[in-house]
Amino acid sequence: MIRKLSLGVFGLLAATGAGAEWALNMPRGVTELSAETYELHMMVFYWCCAIAAVVFGAMIYSLIRHRKSAGANPAKFSHSMTAEVIWTVIPIIILLVMAVPAAETLIRLEDSRKPDLTIVVTAYQWKWHYEYQGQDLSFYSTLSRTSGDARRKGSGIDPFTVDNYLLDVDRPLVVPQGAKVRLLLTSSDVVHSWWVPDFAIKKDAIPGFVNETWFRPQETGVFRGQCAELCGMDHGYMPIVVEVVEQGAFQAWLAGEKEDAARFAAAN
Repeated sequence: MIRKLSLGVFGLLAATGAGAEWALNMPRGVTELSAETYELHMMVFYWCCAIAAVVFGAMIYSLIRHRKSAGANPAKFSHSMTAEVIWTVIPIIILLVMAVPAAETLIRLEDSRKPDLTIVVTAYQWKWHYEYQGQDLSFYSTLSRTSGDARRKGSGIDPFTVDNYLLDVDRPLVVPQGAKVRLLLTSSDVVHSWWVPDFAIKKDAIPGFVNETWFRPQETGVFRGQCAELCGMDHGYMPIVVEVVEQGAFQAWLAGEKEDAARFAAAN
C-alpha cells in the first residue's frame, strides 16, 4: 500500500513538472508597478512569517513550560486589561503599516493620466484587436499558425516540438521601452480578460464598457500572457504577446507598419 502511494505521488509530481514551470513566489515583473506589487507582497509575507513565529512560538512555549506534568498551576485571573490593549493596538499598527503603501500602489494602478501611448484593445472570440490611437494603425492578433495546426486533433504534430505552444501569436503588440502605455479595453461579444503576468496586469474586457489600465515596461523583450476569463470553447487559444523594443526601433516599426497598410490599401 505504501509502495503504491509513493509511486502515485511520484507520478503526480512528474506530471506536474512536465506540464508547468515550478514557481515558489510571484514574479518581480518588468514594469515599475509590477516591482511595487512584488515588494508589497514580500512585505506582507514577512509580516505574516513574523506573526506566525511569535504566535506559534508562544503556543509551543506555553504547552511545554506550563504542562501539568511540570507542576504548573492554573491561573486565578479571568482577564488582563493590559494584555487586551496590547493585542489590540499591535495588530492595528501592523495593519496600518501594510495598508498605507498598499493604498498608494492601488491609487497609482488607476492613474492612467498623461500616457505616452494609448492603445484600444478590443476582445473577440477568440482574438485581440489593437488600435494605436493617433497613429492610424490597427490590426488583429490571433493564435500563431504553428500552434493552431498542432492543436487540431489528428494533426500528427507533436505539441512539444512547437515553440511557445498556445502562447504565440501571428502579430504581437509592440510598445516602446520606458513609455507609459495606456490600454482602453472593451469586448465585442462576451467578457474576456487581458492578462500579462510580467506586467502585473489583469483587466477585464466587457461588452459595452471601457476599462483602462497602464504599464511602463523597463526592459526590452517578449512577454506572454493569455485571456484570463472563460470566454467560450476556444478560450485556451487566445494568447497575448507583447514585444517591448527600444524607442528608435519602435518608431521604425511604426513607420514600416504604416507603409505596409498604405500599400495594401492602394492595391485594393
